[in-house]
Amino acid sequence: MTMNTAVILEERPGEGITNVNGKPYMADAKGALVPLEMVKPADKLEDETVRKIMEYARNLSAQIARFRGHTMTDLGEFDALLDQEYGSKKGGKKGNRTYQTFDGLMKVSVSVADFVDFGPQLQVAKTLIDECLNEWSADSRPEIRAVVTRAFNTDKEGQINRSEIFMLLRLQIEDERWLRAMEAIRDAMRVTGSKEYVRFYERRRITDPWQAVTIDLAKV
Repeated sequence: MTMNTAVILEERPGEGITNVNGKPYMADAKGALVPLEMVKPADKLEDETVRKIMEYARNLSAQIARFRGHTMTDLGEFDALLDQEYGSKKGGKKGNRTYQTFDGLMKVSVSVADFVDFGPQLQVAKTLIDECLNEWSADSRPEIRAVVTRAFNTDKEGQINRSEIFMLLRLQIEDERWLRAMEAIRDAMRVTGSKEYVRFYERRRITDPWQAVTIDLAKV
């Protein structure tokens, strides 16, 4: 005769401990339950330390998210008042705008950055550029070749180097094929999205340079 014994589980996620029939266990990275007394003291201490830091990090992340939400709401309400009062919105066509205190000692800057991808025209541009470089082989400056190489080399994610592609557009070269290649690059550009960045600045005196109020953890 077989008897079924009920297993009572009690999870304590904040502590990383699971009680099974009243006995404490910790789950390892493979999901296996290890009796608490079998876990090394150093591993327990590391686990407790990380959990404590993560609790602060989650709370801070939520606070920053609320702060950003309130900031964008406040600025949006101000923009709406300007629009209602004067029939125009603050900022340029792209959406960049700056708000400043009356004394000129504090400001909030909103910038809009576009995410740019490239279509198949980029391969046409690469072919034309290669033709130019092959013909100029004896006369082309090595720095131009270096820029081209970096521009079309893919990074670890398999993406082309966008900043170097934009660098190509700034080179003053009058060859007809090069100009066609630059036109192909411009045609290949596609804005796939945008993101708003909010930055905060202050200064003690009107003659002082602006100092950023840092919220980025890596820059504090």
